[in-house]
Amino acid sequence: MQPELDMFTILPEDKIPGKGKILISEPFLPDTFFNRSIVYLTDHTPQGSVGFILNKKIDLKVSSAVTGLEGWDENLNMGGPVAPDTLHYLHNLGDLIPKSVHVQDNIYWGGDIDSVRELIRMGKIASSQIRFFLGYSGWSAGQLERELKENSWVIAKVKSDIIMSNRGDDTWKRILRSLKNKYKLWADFPDSPEMN
Repeated sequence: MQPELDMFTILPEDKIPGKGKILISEPFLPDTFFNRSIVYLTDHTPQGSVGFILNKKIDLKVSSAVTGLEGWDENLNMGGPVAPDTLHYLHNLGDLIPKSVHVQDNIYWGGDIDSVRELIRMGKIASSQIRFFLGYSGWSAGQLERELKENSWVIAKVKSDIIMSNRGDDTWKRILRSLKNKYKLWADFPDSPEMN
C-alpha cells in the first residue's frame, strides 16, 4: 500500500535545494529525462547537486542487468542522464551495508555492493528496503539554483519512508494532486500544451 501523499510538504517560497528534499518538475519542462519527474536529492553542496529520479522505471529487471543479484525481479529505475551505465541504490538498511552515505532519517545512498549481494542471496533484504538506479541526476555549481529561478522545479520536503515506497509512473500526478493552488492543476495539464 502506498503511503498517504500528505507526507509531502510543498515549499513554494523555498528556492533553496538541499539534501533529502525532492524536486518536482513543472509540467512542460522540455527535457526528456526530467519531464514530469520527481528527483530525490542525495547531495547538495556549493560544488553541485546529485539526485535520483524516483518515478521513471526501466523495462529491465535488476537480476538481468547486474551480476550476483539473480532472483531480484524488481525493475531498475532511470536515475538520470549522467553516467547511465553505472549502478546506484537507495536503501534503508543503514550499517548493514558498509560505506553507505546517510541522506536523511533512515535513507542511505550506495555502500558496499558485495554486502548487498550477500544480503540478497541470504534473503535478508525485502524489495521495500532498496531501490536500484541506472545513472544519476547531476548539476554543476549554481546550475540547479538557475533552474529553480527559471521555475523549472518546485521544492518539497518529504518524509523518508515515501522515498522507498512511491515507485509508480503515476507518482508525479499523484503528488501534484495532493497539493494546493496551481500545483494541483498541473497534474491534469496535457503532455503537450497544444493539446489543451
